[in-house]
Amino acid sequence: MREISASEITAAVARLCVEANRELPASLEALVRAGAQREAGLVGGSVMEDLARNLDAARAMKIPICQDTGMAVVFAQVGQEAHIIGNFEEAVNEGVRQGYVEGLLRCSVVADPLRRTNTGDNTPAILHTRLVPGDKLRLTVAPKGFGSENMSRLRMFTPAASKEEIVDFVAQTVREAGGNPCPPVVLGVGIGGDFELCALLAKQALCRDVSQRNPDPFYADLEERMLQAVNQTGVGPQGFGGALTALAVNVEAYPTHIAGLPVAVNVGCHVTRHMSAEL
Repeated sequence: MREISASEITAAVARLCVEANRELPASLEALVRAGAQREAGLVGGSVMEDLARNLDAARAMKIPICQDTGMAVVFAQVGQEAHIIGNFEEAVNEGVRQGYVEGLLRCSVVADPLRRTNTGDNTPAILHTRLVPGDKLRLTVAPKGFGSENMSRLRMFTPAASKEEIVDFVAQTVREAGGNPCPPVVLGVGIGGDFELCALLAKQALCRDVSQRNPDPFYADLEERMLQAVNQTGVGPQGFGGALTALAVNVEAYPTHIAGLPVAVNVGCHVTRHMSAEL
């Protein structure tokens, strides 16, 4: 049995909150920079160049990439042979508090959805915990802004729905969102499970490296078809029109009931942020 202290967890979460808000994953940054060439000569090309310069400025000045530093979504894979000394959930939230307050990140969480009083430290986090084999703890912090989150959708299809209908639903979601989620977007698509698992799959999909396709060729092909359909909407960078509306589409699937076919689309902006650490 390996022991992991609450203080180690707090320190890791605090660091990840700051780093995830300041730098994009390398593969996503590469797609943003390549987008400037893809949209060259168009308004979208100028927009993509501005987005790339923004990444450079954030790195040089050690400031957030986006002013909306998001709600802290934390995925924790806890090894069954690891023993956490202390209160795990409190340790995670303390890490978020330290990261956002001491890291000078914008605190955007209200304590109650209808009585809108800011908590002042961006807690509590959205925490998803899963037991896995081994004695390690893997933490992924994914700050999620709500300009993009608000554009996300879930639909309970019937099993009779075709792949074409699902692709159309994804493209329609982006078309109706327009410039609101700060395109070019990254899309996480969850297919299967039930109502709540489908949404979780979509959020998890956003945390997969955009250079990695679904290991199942069937779903890898579906990702490509969805990406093509979204880019054919013509929404373009920041909604100004163009060929680049989405940078990537990641699909995650799970077994479902014979009578159902849930599909969730979690929309991420061009700064779909996430960073991981293993203790």
